[in-house]
Amino acid sequence: MKFDELGLLGLIVNMGLRSFIHRLTAPAYSTGEGPAGPMKLACVVNQELKMGKGKIAAQVGHASVKAILDLGKSNPAALEAYLSKGQKKICLKVPTSQDLKSLQQECKEAGVPCSAIHDAGHTQIPAGSFTVLAIGPAEDDVIDSVVSHLKLL
Repeated sequence: MKFDELGLLGLIVNMGLRSFIHRLTAPAYSTGEGPAGPMKLACVVNQELKMGKGKIAAQVGHASVKAILDLGKSNPAALEAYLSKGQKKICLKVPTSQDLKSLQQECKEAGVPCSAIHDAGHTQIPAGSFTVLAIGPAEDDVIDSVVSHLKLL
């Protein structure tokens, strides 16, 4: 199947919309293999900021996208594995930004991928506020090793 023969609409119909979007956004395969076990992404939200539900949703969205893009650059095979395994996510909470900083340091020391999100300050909270730490995507046991003590959001 070639794009020239079917055109864009034909290609989307033939492949299915989800497969088409995946083909556009998925990184190229790397020479290595991705993780074999189940994987997830944990988004840890800073509760001291008293963000509204919509603000939390937006910040978690930013964190998820950044984590995926970062993993695509550093380990395309792991990203491909995560995308093929259902893209499991969990949202957790910590009381303060200091807790997020400590968790970020713990991830760095353990070699666990993490992505920090700081707000631009256009709406509810001050610019530069540490809103969410995305941890992973990585194998479940790796994520659990740093977040098992946290409560669900």
